[in-house]
Amino acid sequence: MDDKTLPYHLDNTEQNILSHMPSADEITEVSNAMKQLGDPSRLQIFWLLCHCEKCVQEIASLCNMTSPAVSHHLRLLKSSKLITSRREGKEMYYHSADNEIAKVLHHTIEQVAKVTCPEESMPAPKETSTSHPCDEKQVQIIKEIHTLLTENMEKRYTIDELSRRYLLNTSTLKDSFKAVYGMPIATYMKQYRIHEASKMLKDTNLSIAEISAAVGYENQSKFTNAFKNVVGIPPTAYRKSC
Repeated sequence: MDDKTLPYHLDNTEQNILSHMPSADEITEVSNAMKQLGDPSRLQIFWLLCHCEKCVQEIASLCNMTSPAVSHHLRLLKSSKLITSRREGKEMYYHSADNEIAKVLHHTIEQVAKVTCPEESMPAPKETSTSHPCDEKQVQIIKEIHTLLTENMEKRYTIDELSRRYLLNTSTLKDSFKAVYGMPIATYMKQYRIHEASKMLKDTNLSIAEISAAVGYENQSKFTNAFKNVVGIPPTAYRKSC
């Protein structure tokens, strides 16, 4: 800034301050990032992703939110460069960005809320076997089942069919799936189907009937009821709001 635009001459201290003043673009970037955390749900998601990498379904379960709502918050956080994502198969996984703004905001949240960072409170790892109820082989089988279900949403597999196909008894299959993905198969797949349907409603011109069939509902009425139960509004209203 030119001294001539000011009504007085800058002393050395003021000149030094002014020379370090952030540019308008830099201020805007910080302002936009902080603005995104003005929503409590978005703030909760950001804090969670500062400590772990999760997909939409997992975030929805942990934060007690619907998958479409989580997707909306993730889009805004990503546009502000506060989180990053990576693809694994058909699933997208999210984590806080490795940049100065994200780190400072993470620290600020914990200072203001007076909570301890999980990394700081976590005990040193012990050389013992995992406490996870599934062994490594079971986890791999459950992930294969997850892939089968999510890549073939139009088909409804029963627990008995999956049990025979993957040589797991039904109780072990159900318990292991819940241990790995945080919820029963039926609950998980309902949320997954509605999450995928919400993306189709937003990103394609497919009819409601076509989308309901694509995600595994035998008729549009059942799909509409399920969608409203998860999202809170019918699919037609959701598409208009996008």
